[in-house]
Amino acid sequence: MPEKILEMIGVHKEFPGVKALDDVHLNVYKKKVMALLGENGAGKSTLMKILSGVYQRTEGKILYKGEEVEFKNPREAQKSGIAIIHQELNLVSELSIGENIFLGREPRKYGNIIDWNKLYEDAEALLKQLNITENPRRKIKNLSIGKKQMVEIAKALSLDAEVIIMDEPTDALTDTETESLFKIIETLIEKDKSIVYISHRLKEIFQMCDYVTVLRDGQFISENPVKEIDEDKLIEMMVGRKLEEQYPYLEREFGDALLKVKKISNDYVNDVSFEVRAGEILGVAGLMGAGRTELAKSIYGTIKIDKGTVYLEHHALKIKSEHDALNSGIAYVSEDRKKDGLVLGLSVRENISLSALKEISKYHVINKSMEKKEAEFYVEKMSIKTPSLRQRVKNLSGGNQQKVSIAKTLLTKPKVLILDEPTRGVDVGAKKEIYELINEFKSQGMGIMLISSEIPEILGICDRVMVMHEGEVSGFIDRKDADQEKIMRLAVGIREDDR
Repeated sequence: MPEKILEMIGVHKEFPGVKALDDVHLNVYKKKVMALLGENGAGKSTLMKILSGVYQRTEGKILYKGEEVEFKNPREAQKSGIAIIHQELNLVSELSIGENIFLGREPRKYGNIIDWNKLYEDAEALLKQLNITENPRRKIKNLSIGKKQMVEIAKALSLDAEVIIMDEPTDALTDTETESLFKIIETLIEKDKSIVYISHRLKEIFQMCDYVTVLRDGQFISENPVKEIDEDKLIEMMVGRKLEEQYPYLEREFGDALLKVKKISNDYVNDVSFEVRAGEILGVAGLMGAGRTELAKSIYGTIKIDKGTVYLEHHALKIKSEHDALNSGIAYVSEDRKKDGLVLGLSVRENISLSALKEISKYHVINKSMEKKEAEFYVEKMSIKTPSLRQRVKNLSGGNQQKVSIAKTLLTKPKVLILDEPTRGVDVGAKKEIYELINEFKSQGMGIMLISSEIPEILGICDRVMVMHEGEVSGFIDRKDADQEKIMRLAVGIREDDR
């Protein structure tokens, strides 16, 4: 076995009424990548927050370089050489890239004056390591989610840490950015760094990691060399059972067209036409920047349509806002549930009722008993794991947050449901639960648009695939004819008539 740089031994963590970690162990080896896996709520983030000084453990000990340590706050952990790249972006929007990278650690000259030239030179050098060409003086608020994630990575690199924790680092990255990150990890390992890598993308575990530790329900399950394990065994350890079918497909006859989009155009999409039938799941594929989310937001009224028409059940709609779309029977679940889909500080009950306040109110006063009844119905129907309806949504796991986001839209009784990256940041067990929910909506005759960057997901549960490239539809593929190569050819703009 390689030399250990860090050991977490018998770690317990209790919150009021909740045992989050129960006798958990984790080894981190020198110059190796240790994957940390588990379903949402398994305890991964809690364990890493203890390691990085955000939380204090209830029991257990941490050995770092052979000595027992206890970090009272993140600054102590950073000074010792442990850095964490959080899944939740921790950036100041109004500050520049460079200012965010060195926030609180700005280079100084002449005593206490910030050396801005050095700050931006050092920031540019870090960005170059990540193959990012952005000007370090550019404000964070003007960057894409993927670029913001790379800034978080650059911030961790600037600490010159010996142990780097990466929590879902590729969740919002393009394929190109992901490849750049993998090269950076290889470089870090060559420079004697050690990595803890948390991801729901199992393919990445086999591509990048040397060892894997699995947690389930706050308990240690197993540690294995990656080369001695396969995907099926990993999933079984994570969920506690065999996952017989990762992508459950429901076959049913389609009804008439519910949604018809005819030649719509604006600054983001050009001359787009398609339809979604009752009981059909239309997968929408394409590379990042293809216009998939912008198309969804155009139909939903977030982005103005300059030309073209949207029809619902053969009636032309005049949608000028999200409110108009909801009233018409079109609902949209955002890819960024924390920013656009949920109010994290409100309770589960309040979030579920948020889109349908009109239906549960009289004279502008919310009927609390009706709100509670509806929330209880969806919590049970969708198996949302929460201690109570009063629990704040920010305290739920990613999979349960996503279920709340979907429940919120279902309360409006939509005829067409647009799901934008519905399983992003969700573990394999919760993914299957969401797929089964989508199939239930399908069986009820709802028309579903499912936007996803995961081609296996598109191939697994969709009836038909619409592929976009640079704001236009590059082609349609029926389920029986669809494969990864055909989708990718259309995604990069190679149409059948171009071959």
